[in-house]
Amino acid sequence: MIDGVALLRDLVRLVECESPSGDLDALAAGADLVAELGQRRLGRPPESVTVEGRRHLRWRLGSGGGDVLVLTHYDTVWPLGSLADHPCRISPSERGEALTGPGCFDMKAGLAMAWQALAALAPAPGRGVTLLATADEEIGSPSSRQLIEAEAARARAVLVLESPAAGGALKTARKGVSLYQVEISGRAAHAGLEPERGVNATVELAHLVLALAALADPERGTSVTPTWASSGSSTNTVPARASLAVDVRAWTMAEQDRVDQALTRLAPVLPGARLEVRGGHNRPPFEADRSAELFELARRLGRAFGLELASAAVGGASDGNFTAGLGVPTLDGLGAEGGGAHADHEHVWVDSLEPRTALLKALLDHLLADAGPPGPAPAAGGVSPGAGPGADRRPGPSPVWSPA
Repeated sequence: MIDGVALLRDLVRLVECESPSGDLDALAAGADLVAELGQRRLGRPPESVTVEGRRHLRWRLGSGGGDVLVLTHYDTVWPLGSLADHPCRISPSERGEALTGPGCFDMKAGLAMAWQALAALAPAPGRGVTLLATADEEIGSPSSRQLIEAEAARARAVLVLESPAAGGALKTARKGVSLYQVEISGRAAHAGLEPERGVNATVELAHLVLALAALADPERGTSVTPTWASSGSSTNTVPARASLAVDVRAWTMAEQDRVDQALTRLAPVLPGARLEVRGGHNRPPFEADRSAELFELARRLGRAFGLELASAAVGGASDGNFTAGLGVPTLDGLGAEGGGAHADHEHVWVDSLEPRTALLKALLDHLLADAGPPGPAPAAGGVSPGAGPGADRRPGPSPVWSPA
């Protein structure tokens, strides 16, 4: 049975414990709280897998392999101190009660829901579930990706507790993401006395921005967005250096590769200027065929809880991109309804917490039953089960299912 009161209490505590991705001390405090609450709900402490100072927490429930992988993260984009201006509170609205606070929608609600769904599961002999709560999803999962992919290689299905799309739609496709940093080297000179002796990195930057923007293909849904830029050292000096960040999103790997090849072939326009391109693919596309059967299952099960579920393809990425990219059936957007991710009006609709948690439990029950879901995934891109950070700390036999 889903304990809605405990779920809401856990969510409030999670939101009130700020955990920005870039603050290791805050993340450590967040990990302590996640471990405490998870142990209370699941009856056992998590394994802690520390990579580059970040603690990723893993619970293994049941016996046998990790048939289902449940993905969550507890880091947020909100800087430390955001609670002062965005306190966690529950307020009435036209839709009903809304819980607000930094990170509530993306995705602390999903983590609180996962504990409740897992605690309510009936034993499934010979089956197991792995729950991951990672600490760096909002910055591209640099320290958790190997762990996620190793766990996914053991799984028959992956459920991602990220926030849903508008109207509670499940996320069945996501664009792939590539991230680049371009460094421009020019030559300094006095801007008033002899500018002709310089090589102006800002001018080269302007040419570069236009060239990059031209790589986008709106008809294919490919965006190439110059974002953060800097140049120069003083107002009366021809700039000798400039930097540019580039964000690329694409529905297919072919488009990601096309843009990547174009960036690696970039050449400067100004004589004497030099370019250095760093970066590349961050997350592969999450293509719709990886979610199709799981979505149909969720849609059918959801009707029992009054949920008429739609699907959505979105430009944002998640850790589900990694698992879908390995060929593992993956369904995303299973978190609570709400809106305003990363924005001042971030909120969760309180009345969505219990039915969507019940849906998650029903999905898990079905996937752990003998009937199974879509079936075993294809070979996972050369990632062997058990590889990755923390593999040497895995327990021997899986514990029996005994959630608190």
